[in-house]
Amino acid sequence: MAITLAAFSYIVALIVDAFLIIFTIFHVAAFDELKTGYKNPIEQCNNLNSLIIPEYGLHILINILFLSSGQWFSLFLNIPLIIYHLWQYYHRPIMSKPGIYDPTSIMCVQVLKVHQREGWSKLTFYLLLFFYYLYGIKLLSEIYIKMPTINIKRDLLFKILGRTYSDIDFQDLCFKFGLELDEVVTEKQIISKEQHLSHNRQELEEVIYKIDIPANRYDLLCLEGLTLGLLIFLNQVDIPQYMTILPNTSTEKIIMTKQCLEVRGHIVAAILRDVTFTEDSYNSFIDLQEKLHQNIGRKRTLVSIGTHDLDTVKGPFLYDARSPTNICFKPLNQDKEYTAEEIMNLYNNHAQLKQYLHIIKDSPFYPVVEDSNGIILSFPPIINGDHSKITLDTKNILIECTAIDLTKAKVVLNTIVCAFSQYCKTKYTIEMVEVLYPNGQVFHYPDLKYRTIEIDCEKAMKYIGIKQTAEELVSLLSRMSLKTSIKNGNKLTIEVPPTRHDVLHACDIYEDIAIAYGYNKIQKTIPYLFTIAEECPLNKLSDQLRTELAYAGFTEALTFSLCSREDISNKLGHNLINVPAVHILNPKTLEFQVARTTLIPGLLKTLAANKKMPLPHKLFEVSDIILKDNNMEVGARNNRHLCAIYCNKSDGFELIHGLLDRILQILEVPWNDNETKNGYYLRAVDDPTFFPHRCAEILCYNRVIGKMGVLHPDVISKFELNTPCSILEINIECFL
Repeated sequence: MAITLAAFSYIVALIVDAFLIIFTIFHVAAFDELKTGYKNPIEQCNNLNSLIIPEYGLHILINILFLSSGQWFSLFLNIPLIIYHLWQYYHRPIMSKPGIYDPTSIMCVQVLKVHQREGWSKLTFYLLLFFYYLYGIKLLSEIYIKMPTINIKRDLLFKILGRTYSDIDFQDLCFKFGLELDEVVTEKQIISKEQHLSHNRQELEEVIYKIDIPANRYDLLCLEGLTLGLLIFLNQVDIPQYMTILPNTSTEKIIMTKQCLEVRGHIVAAILRDVTFTEDSYNSFIDLQEKLHQNIGRKRTLVSIGTHDLDTVKGPFLYDARSPTNICFKPLNQDKEYTAEEIMNLYNNHAQLKQYLHIIKDSPFYPVVEDSNGIILSFPPIINGDHSKITLDTKNILIECTAIDLTKAKVVLNTIVCAFSQYCKTKYTIEMVEVLYPNGQVFHYPDLKYRTIEIDCEKAMKYIGIKQTAEELVSLLSRMSLKTSIKNGNKLTIEVPPTRHDVLHACDIYEDIAIAYGYNKIQKTIPYLFTIAEECPLNKLSDQLRTELAYAGFTEALTFSLCSREDISNKLGHNLINVPAVHILNPKTLEFQVARTTLIPGLLKTLAANKKMPLPHKLFEVSDIILKDNNMEVGARNNRHLCAIYCNKSDGFELIHGLLDRILQILEVPWNDNETKNGYYLRAVDDPTFFPHRCAEILCYNRVIGKMGVLHPDVISKFELNTPCSILEINIECFL
């Protein structure tokens, strides 16, 4: 969630208060020096007076922030000191320069004592404020950084659930389902807090439940999803089966242009047919869109939603990006047409929409969605068109989501259509829309595929600490909207519906089992073993090797784990295609495009930055590299490498070789020839990074652990060096 003005005020106040404490300490020290008589009063007063205006200005600045953010208590806490500062400055001695300390009067013993007491008092006050501001930041973080909350009408909720609960009973139900009933209020209380609402609105006494929803459970962010989840949890309804269909006639299409790829490069869409809205379900439909905008959409920066009355427009639709002067339409709830530039100015002071203008304001092209008649449906991520707005009488709804993140766009679309397809004539059935990309690719949305996850019953029960049969686990998972079947007696195959995007791993299944079983029912046990913490063996070995390398006269360097593609490929004489590197999506700088696959570029860059230092240069680094590995769950693995480099007027290969011998000596790995292969040995190899016939692979117990050699002159020059270098790099994980 974005930082609030109140939180920003406390952060600034904390920083400013730290400076004020430093200023006050200097004042106190200066007064003590004047008391002893060792300092020139004129110089000391000049130094003190130079800090008066900055001190007063900084103190007033933080109180202006408190005033702007409505932090009245913090403001009132500081007002007495502001008044004292103003009074003190107004009654200062006659002086030609800014300040309050006069050299002639300050040497009076009584005046000096007054200033000393004042200094100590202000120091105490600023120290107390420092801890108060820390508490303010912590308190605001608890208030503003929390789970999404939805407001549900209690009577409507109970009507759908088919039962009336007391507040305590419903709170208990929420806890069992993994939710929290945050607050019970009335609509009148909510309206009185939300001052942007009209005061002449009828204030009802209807009871509202504020329910905290886990941040990853987007399917529960509306009345429809919440009640369906609770009814399934209570075994009152069956798990729905969501289906996508193609119409009997032609499929609705959205055609993308090349220009839109530069602004918001993805669009997904779906159609809900024969929808019947009530006022409550219509309001819930609007509220869900806003909740998704604020949460997974990150205030519309990642995803923005447009919903349209399909009967008022005609396909195929066009998703385009145009110059602001070439866009003209009537925005939602407006009475005339505006150009895109006029719309940006119109909503510049709008309470809700002004926070989204910055997303595309600086772009030369603005995205639009229009129908075949040229009618603009939406101007994402700002506002929809008035022509296709949704009403209570709308029957067929086109839902489109424009985004810079395709995965999140799919999640948002699936969440909306799955929640509100229950109002269709054929329940839980969604019509697909065809999206045509500029490169000719064709995709159909929504993608409501069911995923399968297989878990082991014994492992699941061991993780949770319960004893259940496979059939009982199936029953528990069905209460969490997860269809499950038994496989081979002790395995469970779980169908994850398109609404459960929070289920990513087997551990998420274990969590659902624990929720359905009941956290309070899980028996508390004492661990079978008492364990003593110890250092990770790999880190311990790394530290020991760092010490030995330092003893050998090498200096440690700590370089970035990200580098450019050139650093690990062309500069080292390799083709990027053959380098198993993990690439960064949309890198912000050319220096950080990939995760490093070797420590060599970092050390060479360090040498290049220290060319003015006297030779020889002896550097080393013991750090992780990252390699692509499809066998790993995350698609990559970390390896801990040791790399050392020697740079001098001669290549010094014998020093690097000696360093290798020393490292393996302390690791108790013996030297052996190629015949026995019971220790470590070298094998000649050609590598474009190294000088021809000056490179060797390092083998330990018949396994390649690294390379060493003299760097090729081309490599040296590409890293802007001009002296020979020898280098050694090995994988130290094999020694554990």
